[in-house]
Amino acid sequence: MIQLKVPNMACGACAKTITQAVIDIDPKASVRADPKTKQVTVESNADESSVREAIAAAGYPPA
Repeated sequence: MIQLKVPNMACGACAKTITQAVIDIDPKASVRADPKTKQVTVESNADESSVREAIAAAGYPPA
């Protein structure tokens, strides 16, 4: 399980974009993105650096 803080995530649309970015690299990933706490929790076969890169490429670099 990967837990990341994403300061730029401000709304549901942001959370959806982040979720889709992770699903694009691992279609079987489980993603929970909470704009209120700025927390993203990912259960994935992809490694943490790949998940971080995907989220950053979507415009939401993790802290």
